Amino acid sequence: MATKRVVLHQLVGHRFLGINEQGDKVMIDGDKPASGMRPMELLLAAVAACTAYDVVDIMSKKRQPLARYRVEAVGERAEEHPKRYTHIVITHYGAGPNVTQEALLRAAQLSHEKYCSVSASLNVPIEVRAVVEPYEVGQPA
Repeated sequence: MATKRVVLHQLVGHRFLGINEQGDKVMIDGDKPASGMRPMELLLAAVAACTAYDVVDIMSKKRQPLARYRVEAVGERAEEHPKRYTHIVITHYGAGPNVTQEALLRAAQLSHEKYCSVSASLNVPIEVRAVVEPYEVGQPA
């Protein structure tokens, strides 16, 4: 089983720097003015990017490479806490010399139904648990 790790470092208030194992960084920000996306926006971006990777690969394999392509993710949130997403709509916009809308639709369906790990993670119950450890002096910041 593959394991991924991301570490968040508090910069100030609700502003965090997220760093993955390769050293890639993302700003996550709940303060105003914000200098990064909020966590729920990052979740939408993650599902959109995951399916976009799949669609680009599938369309290329179908010999219908996309010349222009964008993905929009719109999430509807519950009114009550924890204000989770109740519906997410991913819309794919694509065009190219040989691109058919039927092929693009099938690629999007394949991604959602079979390949996109982010979407699959959102479609089933998932165990998330909290663990608390003391912050030891000398620990990496």
